[in-house]
Order: sequence, then C-alpha cells, then structure tokens
Amino acid sequence: MDMDMSIAALSIGLNQNEVQQQLGVSVLKMQMNAAEQGVEAILPQVSGNLDPDIGQCLDVSA
Repeated sequence: MDMDMSIAALSIGLNQNEVQQQLGVSVLKMQMNAAEQGVEAILPQVSGNLDPDIGQCLDVSA
C-alpha cells in the first residue's frame, strides 16, 4: 500500500510542476506581448524625431 501511495504522490507532484511551468510560460508570453505592444506604440513617435546627422561626428578633445 505504501508503494501505491508514493506513486500517486509522485504523479500528483509531477502534474503540479507541469501546471506551474505552463502558468509561468503563459505569464511570460503575456509580458512579452505587452512589451511588444508598448514598443510598437512608442516607435512611430520616436522615429519621426530622429536626426540622421546625430552621431556622425564625435569631438573627444577635453
């Protein structure tokens, strides 16, 4: 009987770990989608204000 209980407990533990891993992956996907949407919203505003000549010449004399 102890062997059956330990196999059942192991099975439950493995299933719980799998559910936790799936939840973690889902949360990460949601965060990545939110970050992507944020970048897509900001990028058009920033891209129009960039000066193409900035960074072409650097004066390093002190």
